[in-house]
Amino acid sequence: MKEITIDELKKISSESLQLIDIRDEGSINYGMMPEAVSIPMKEFETNVDACIQQLDSSKTIVIYCQRGEKSQDIAGFLEEKGIDCYSLAGGYNAFLRELISKDDGEEIQKRAEDSIRKKFHKQLFTPFAKACRNYDLIQEGDHIAVCISGGKDSMLMAKLFQEIQKHRKVQFDLTFLVMDPGYNKENRALIESNAKRLGIPITVFESSIFDAVDTVEKNPCYLCARMRRGYLYSKAKELGCNKIALGHHYDDVIETILMGMLHGGQIQTMMPKLHSIHFEGMELIRPLYLIRETDICKWRDYNELHFLQCACHFTETCSTCHEDGTTSSKRLETKKLIAKLKENNPFIEGNIFKSVENVNLSTVICYKKDGVRHHFLEDYDKV
Repeated sequence: MKEITIDELKKISSESLQLIDIRDEGSINYGMMPEAVSIPMKEFETNVDACIQQLDSSKTIVIYCQRGEKSQDIAGFLEEKGIDCYSLAGGYNAFLRELISKDDGEEIQKRAEDSIRKKFHKQLFTPFAKACRNYDLIQEGDHIAVCISGGKDSMLMAKLFQEIQKHRKVQFDLTFLVMDPGYNKENRALIESNAKRLGIPITVFESSIFDAVDTVEKNPCYLCARMRRGYLYSKAKELGCNKIALGHHYDDVIETILMGMLHGGQIQTMMPKLHSIHFEGMELIRPLYLIRETDICKWRDYNELHFLQCACHFTETCSTCHEDGTTSSKRLETKKLIAKLKENNPFIEGNIFKSVENVNLSTVICYKKDGVRHHFLEDYDKV
């Protein structure tokens, strides 16, 4: 198996180069290298002949994944089939690092902030402010730890907090908190670089979560997410914060509702705010609650921003970790289902969201309140 670096890749003309992106659809939604062709890794595993037919042997074929690991396997496999190709060292993340190193940070920051105030004010700032108001997320004297994973959602959340703080309707403080659970140095540098170019003064602290979950076979993402939450609460409280803010958006909410029914056999939602059970006096808030993911992506792309999908070293295809422990594939499956349903009912997303605001207990067989299970027969004859 042969490897090629980003510097070596730049010396090859685009006319004589074929880039093959083997990441899954969820990863590709975060961006691709220019002119790359998508052939997901699972297709090589299930229909290799059809994949080979898409390769142009007259060009230099370069295979890339997220970090340059899975692409080595595919490149080696293709070489055994007699196909001359390379694996991109460092993968898509190496491309991102190279891209960001060329950016003018001050110009990027100004453009990103101006677009929030003007072009995307209605799509981003207005629903952000509405969620903060409707769910009483920001109160006088708050010290909020804005938790940044390095992805598009948390980075936008940080910029929106900076913007709303300028309005000064209530006095509150912000700490932009980044936890390093064991990132490799390149991914950590990418998060720090993005924060710097966007004018977000981050506080980074380290933990050993990745080491702890590396040996876990069942639901490692669930364990990782729960451990992350605990570390964030603990560090935020140590820094004098009374709230942590997470970057879950509207689409996360409706996907969670639907997955709860389809995979969990329960009706539940992702709440806009929660009291911490284990950390007294601490709360969790979700100020992106009313913001659509498509609008976040439009803001990202308009400003030509590039974020990590996931800096996790446990899996190539991990999306942002969700508190319910669902995999990226399960979320993607639910996202596609909602999109399919929307083809016949344009109100489907809003209806899913409102379904947990319009629960009629008289039509529910059982429900739980404060951990106590109630059955409709308890009050059935009390009429």
